[in-house]
Amino acid sequence: MTLISFAPNSIYINEYPITNAGCHFFSRMTIVKLSSGQLWIHSPCQIRPQLKAEIEALGQVAVIVAPGNYHHLHVRSCQNAFPFAQTFICPGVEKKQPTLTFDAILHESKPESYAADFEHLLIQGNRVIEEVAFLHKESKTLVLTDAIELIGDSTPGTNWVLRCWWKYLLRMWNVPKPAPEYQMGWNDKLLAKKSMEQIMKWDFQKVIISHGDIIADDAKNVVHSAWKSILGY
Repeated sequence: MTLISFAPNSIYINEYPITNAGCHFFSRMTIVKLSSGQLWIHSPCQIRPQLKAEIEALGQVAVIVAPGNYHHLHVRSCQNAFPFAQTFICPGVEKKQPTLTFDAILHESKPESYAADFEHLLIQGNRVIEEVAFLHKESKTLVLTDAIELIGDSTPGTNWVLRCWWKYLLRMWNVPKPAPEYQMGWNDKLLAKKSMEQIMKWDFQKVIISHGDIIADDAKNVVHSAWKSILGY
């Protein structure tokens, strides 16, 4: 079994190893069953036959989301596995994958296919990373990619290179913070603060992030702590 149940009959995740700049860690795909009974896939991984069968057993895939300009590499694999699904991308993905086909770039308006189930917001104010945050309203789950990373003692799949960077250079070991690319790329902190304040107003109790430990307890305070350098309070 590849999929892990996060919320019974509602949210499923798949965790898989990746390597970046010599650092070993895990990434995470999220699948949500919409109120229609169809499926919404966030930040897809490579869809191999076993995983495809597990997903199809949950329902029909209606939506594929590339939620950030660092989270799009396996969208084509997902499209090939589920050719009738709509594809929505974060701004910036179309520049990195100019031949990728998609239905729309996500801005303020929400696609009808998932509007009843989600809030979404483009996090602005960064010249390096673009990301769309999502709130699954029914389960009160915030779904992010790189706006928060939480890697530490309890995180599986890390190697000595990542531990060195996170412990001694980035000071992010066991400390929730935006990804290093975020920290290096702020170019409009007032605009970023506005985005983060809007997300903080959402009613969430848990946070699924792409890299590191899922935030299942005291989520609002953990998110506030991660973003305090931008929020300023």
